[in-house]
Amino acid sequence: MEFTVPQFIEKEAKIVGSLTLKQFIFFGVAVLICVAFYFLLPFWLFIIAALPLLAVSFALSFYKKEGVTLPSLIIGYCRFIFKPKIYLWRKKGTPPKFLQKKEIEKSAIQMEEDEEKKRGARLKISKGSKLSDLHTQVETQE
Repeated sequence: MEFTVPQFIEKEAKIVGSLTLKQFIFFGVAVLICVAFYFLLPFWLFIIAALPLLAVSFALSFYKKEGVTLPSLIIGYCRFIFKPKIYLWRKKGTPPKFLQKKEIEKSAIQMEEDEEKKRGARLKISKGSKLSDLHTQVETQE
């Protein structure tokens, strides 16, 4: 059975004329601020303040870099700057590497017993088995 795939599904709906809702909000806020400046400031100061404000609103509304809008670029930049750059993954419940091998084996067995108590009765692994040694080696990556 054939299905028709809708084209241009990434485009936002045009709400006001040829502007999307986001573009209209950017321009609307800029125009409201410019109207307030017109009544509050002298005319020459109004022109100095209104031109950059309208330019920024125009850039926020229409500028795209490689198909990504300027507000998305700004949000991505802020996320990159303020998030940590290094992520260290540590498995929960594993002992630190500086512990000696015997202490690691003891704590691994202790952790297994604690988990077993939480989950209920399960198959027990003897302490002297090679499987326990292999488990310890895999967990400590020796």
